[in-house]
Amino acid sequence: MSPARPVAEESALAAVAEVLSCPECDRGLSPADRMLRCEHGHSFDIARQGYVSLLTGAATKMSGDTAAMLDARAAFQGAGYFTPIAETIAAAAAAGHTPGATEVIADIGAGTGYYLARVLDTIPDARGIAFDIAKPAGRRCARVHPRAAAVVADAWRGLPVRDHSLTTAMSVFAPRNPDALARALTATGRYVVVTPTTRHLAELIAPVGMVTVDPDKDRRLAEALAGRFTLLDTTTVEYPMVLPRADIANVVAMGPSAHHGAAAGERIAGLPDTYEVTASVTVATYAPTGAPD
Repeated sequence: MSPARPVAEESALAAVAEVLSCPECDRGLSPADRMLRCEHGHSFDIARQGYVSLLTGAATKMSGDTAAMLDARAAFQGAGYFTPIAETIAAAAAAGHTPGATEVIADIGAGTGYYLARVLDTIPDARGIAFDIAKPAGRRCARVHPRAAAVVADAWRGLPVRDHSLTTAMSVFAPRNPDALARALTATGRYVVVTPTTRHLAELIAPVGMVTVDPDKDRRLAEALAGRFTLLDTTTVEYPMVLPRADIANVVAMGPSAHHGAAAGERIAGLPDTYEVTASVTVATYAPTGAPD
């Protein structure tokens, strides 16, 4: 890594420090000599790779993505297969943007930071925070965009941000904590949620053993957000992808199906040179209950 990179990454964290809160006492954080520190003296070192960990206390029960899973995801995203999804997410995030307003956009479970980077490119004056529980994700997200700060945190314990400080939050193929997000968003904030439909990658279920999508997912999402969020808009993004075997291996390795290991690899080897697969997701935008449309 060049000497300039840590400076840029620390600058991204400094730009959002006022939004972050100390996980020990919930006080605000300020940048100070390669660390973030609260007024009570709790301090959190900025890693040399550019991210800060705000994980404290007992070990979390959540398991994040491994470095190998993130490598596979970055390769698949880098090939452009999910570009239509990323563009729809960026449009949803930008729909509530007021030019000149101070925007703070958080991606919860950011993974590689791919979707957050696309949103930040669409909204040039916005600041971004990539939250993920996995340190390998923190390392990746610290490099993904000049205005993206990378924070390792457990969203299930609560987001380490000030109340009503986020203008937009995103959960893309990631778990959701509605209580924490309702507290973190401004009254006019927006919450963009991306979930797969039952048709997403369905062609790989039988031949490769891909994990199936719960057909009850939409109902469970609606119940989880009920009382906290109001649905503003929903868009289905669906299109075919023609994948060579190498990219099928990546799409398997980047998610829960990665745990199938060698068995999946043997099945992939038996597929044709290219194989048509469906991408199908729902991009839904919500507002905190009681917020103006």
